[in-house]
Amino acid sequence: MKKFIKNNMAILGPLAGLIIFSIILGFINDNFFTLNNMLNLLRQVSVNALIAFGMTFVILTAGIDLSVGSTLALGSALTAGLLTSGMDPMLAVVIGLMIGFALGAINGIVITKGKVAPFIATLATMTIYRGATLVYTDGMPITGLSDSFSFEMIGKGYLFGIPFPVIIMIVAFFILYFVQRKTVFGRQVYAVGGNEDAARLSGIKTDRVKIWVYSITGMLAVLAGIIITSRLDSAQPTAGTSYELDAIAAVVIGGTSLAGGRGRIAGTLVGALIIGVISNGLNLLNVSSFYQQIVKGGIILVAVLFDRSEKK
Repeated sequence: MKKFIKNNMAILGPLAGLIIFSIILGFINDNFFTLNNMLNLLRQVSVNALIAFGMTFVILTAGIDLSVGSTLALGSALTAGLLTSGMDPMLAVVIGLMIGFALGAINGIVITKGKVAPFIATLATMTIYRGATLVYTDGMPITGLSDSFSFEMIGKGYLFGIPFPVIIMIVAFFILYFVQRKTVFGRQVYAVGGNEDAARLSGIKTDRVKIWVYSITGMLAVLAGIIITSRLDSAQPTAGTSYELDAIAAVVIGGTSLAGGRGRIAGTLVGALIIGVISNGLNLLNVSSFYQQIVKGGIILVAVLFDRSEKK
């Protein structure tokens, strides 16, 4: 039992925090544990969780991706443009995901082939992608999207009473959990983050691993953007602003080390739920969003300090 707790402390700690936060908020506000609020909370969490899943892989390689919010905006705007041109909704979604994959691949190529630090590379593409979004949309929302049931289902639909975005989140989680824990690629991600030089000497094509990691992250960011676009029935040029911060927060709170090589996607899901629970609870208590930012920042700081203390 002690061995199990020790090996899973990175997840058990945040999970205990999630339970404690939920119980406290449930006592403070009777509406917190209502079915409608729980479903609404999970729907809100799904967007951040999808982005954070990709960010987990990036941070496991000792990288960072500051461009996910801008990637979300550009990918969803281009997808909306395809929809307004009359393209089949599902084909437009597939192309949108491919665009996200390509935008992420650009990050990976700049970092690996251009030898640019991930922070600088993705800071640059964050600005470029956001600017491209504003140019494409002329700074205006794209409306008049398809009223196809298949597209509306992505953001507004339900399956067995569960919001469809939550279903997407759950499916993505299990796929990526399998990739991370049960595949050669998953082990290579850990190896690159643990010691890139050793990984390269052992025969791992580290550049290719990094490019794939950033590509997957870009695709997940656009998937999150498509969910938002479907729900709002419009693509906003400012969509995704500061989403990279919430994604990084979920990853760090979930126990993934910023130094790379250590962490689990299950922890990231718990981290995303913690952020969602806190935001939802504070909204129910009518706490200003300004104070919510302070609370989130404090939680991130505590998580980072805890991570550093574990290394000593």
